Amino acid sequence: MENALGMIKDLVKSLTSILVAVIGLGVVAGVVFGETWFFGDVLDNLVALIQGLGEAGLVGLLAAAILIGLLK
Repeated sequence: MENALGMIKDLVKSLTSILVAVIGLGVVAGVVFGETWFFGDVLDNLVALIQGLGEAGLVGLLAAAILIGLLK
């Protein structure tokens, strides 16, 4: 059972790192090429997320800290 949970944890960690890399690629592609068919509005979504966290004040700061902790 412990081995299965470890495998699932490793899978989630790997998928998360892949998605973070794709988001980074989407931001770069959005800056260089504008809105692309593959990445869509990555920049707009990222800006909306940051604005939402900024408007939330302390709760937004706490949520950002939790997100950063999860991505480390």
